[in-house]
Amino acid sequence: MCGIAAIRLRKPLEYYKDKYDNPLWGFNKLFLLMEKQHNRGHDGVGIGSCKLNIPSGQSYISRRRDALKDGLARIFSKELQDLEEMHSKGTVDQDCPISLRDNFDFAGEILVGHLRYGTSGGNEEGSCHPYLRRSNWPTRTLMVQGNFNMTNTGQLNRKMISRGQHPVFGTDTQTVLEEIGFHLDEEHTDLYRQLRDQDIAGEDIPKHISEQLDLEKIVSRSAQDWDGGYTISGIVGNGDFFVIRDPNGIRPCHYYINDEVIAVASERVPLMTVFETDEGQIIELQPGEMLTVKASGEIKISTFLAPRERSSCSFESIYFSRGNDPKIYQERKQMGRALVPQVLNSINNDLGKAAFSFIPNTAEVAYYGLMDGLRLHRRQQVLDELKAARDSNTLSNELLDSLIMGNWPRAEKIAHKDIKLRTFISQEKDRNTLASHVYDISYNTVSDQDTLVVLEDSIVRGTTIKKSVLKILSRLNPKKIVVCSTAPQIRFPDCYGIDMAEIGKFIAFQAAENLHKKAGTSMVFREIYEECQAELEKPREEQSNPVQKLYAPFTDEELSAEISAISYPEDTSWKGELEIVFLNTESLHKSLTGEYGDWYFTGNYPTPGGYTTVSRAYINHFEKRSGRAYGLGI
Repeated sequence: MCGIAAIRLRKPLEYYKDKYDNPLWGFNKLFLLMEKQHNRGHDGVGIGSCKLNIPSGQSYISRRRDALKDGLARIFSKELQDLEEMHSKGTVDQDCPISLRDNFDFAGEILVGHLRYGTSGGNEEGSCHPYLRRSNWPTRTLMVQGNFNMTNTGQLNRKMISRGQHPVFGTDTQTVLEEIGFHLDEEHTDLYRQLRDQDIAGEDIPKHISEQLDLEKIVSRSAQDWDGGYTISGIVGNGDFFVIRDPNGIRPCHYYINDEVIAVASERVPLMTVFETDEGQIIELQPGEMLTVKASGEIKISTFLAPRERSSCSFESIYFSRGNDPKIYQERKQMGRALVPQVLNSINNDLGKAAFSFIPNTAEVAYYGLMDGLRLHRRQQVLDELKAARDSNTLSNELLDSLIMGNWPRAEKIAHKDIKLRTFISQEKDRNTLASHVYDISYNTVSDQDTLVVLEDSIVRGTTIKKSVLKILSRLNPKKIVVCSTAPQIRFPDCYGIDMAEIGKFIAFQAAENLHKKAGTSMVFREIYEECQAELEKPREEQSNPVQKLYAPFTDEELSAEISAISYPEDTSWKGELEIVFLNTESLHKSLTGEYGDWYFTGNYPTPGGYTTVSRAYINHFEKRSGRAYGLGI
């Protein structure tokens, strides 16, 4: 779920100096685009720059990467501090575009940035994007960054080996870089030989190659065997720039174009905010589309792969994207409203003995929707009782007071997040320790006769709920705690970007296993194992999901009840009741606008690699092996 940002200036640096009194206007905009998407990645940061029409002998492409805490602020601050030092020494004039262009690495016309959310590889600097493939030919130099996971990296590595290449099994980013690089080299070599055979002067050949380089063809050939969710941007050293989105539209991508700039970001709102424009000016890159900007400035939108059934990641709406996007804001509110019937059932329709809150902060918007829905429900109750009293001539001041003043949904700020730390993103070995220190509560806000209803955005492994959140909430000693998730039960692994890879760690999976054991049907575990092995013998395009069989005998309510039992907090004196409820998949789809994928809830994957992944994940679990079921090697 990484974040990408890119700036392609359409004017020379002198223009931005004259209009904005800042020749580094583009560099500043890149920082703002990345800062506004900092929610998308905390594990590392990288920036890159490419300058156009640089004379031979001078540097034209640069990058910096940082994997330490607060890397985003540090990486920009360091560049500006270094610039300030050069200015004080007289090496560069900060106010002179020509001086900056000659001496400052990030005074380029093309600027890219990446926020890393690590699902594979290490968390060291070398795992941070952008990745760079250097050559002394600018038209063979390539810089790539992206928000993606490839499910079939092993297959892609085998393909390279069959050509005679020597891939390094580091990350799927390296695989993508080398695949594009291979086709770039092929195209470059063909063009070079044609131009040479036409007796074009050697010093003129780079110009002709730059003009004739066909990025659409290069990327389309590279992507033929890719299986995954991806938004990838790249720069060729001559100044050609591209950004692509996977044919299923799994990963998000938006762009903005005016006469000064072409800007790309994972999310829409950062573009709206940074460039002070409305949502109508921000365009979504469609599945299978490619935005290309030649070094000359020519812009083209094309199709590099035929679009498939759209399956955008629903977790963008559930919790990952910033909630101030107008579309996502309304979707999250609707998710909260959709939970109202289940919530009312959980509190026995007794609003007078219930308090409502949310945890974590990403659930706040959905919480507003829940409260709106509960208030509408109560208004209808009051209206019905008033009509009944009017019709029976029993309307009195006492009844009016009771109806108007009583039994309205009560909102409380129960949980406080004291540390700005995403426990879901943090490394797994630290999650439980971190979570116990992140939240605190408002004491004396509920009584021992109250039901405390807390809205969550999602419950994946259940460890944070059990070992931290519920232990904290139970200090209030409510009669009952109801935890509501705006995400349905997460039953199947993700392989397109979210860190949800090991199926045995999902609390819904554990609940299903428990129910089978209680029912005496544990033989199904081996049956599914053998079916998964059989699936992997089939061609990828013919595989299905045997793990769906694990959940088939049980209703959502039965699984939720078992999840509640598993999640009951240990080492606490609280003796109240716990109930965990999940929004169902049908209600989720009704809450969202457009076509969204639901493979982590239903097991219906948008690409063949998903079915391979789920079978491998189950086999790993059955054989008691940890680790991702997709990724590197051959």
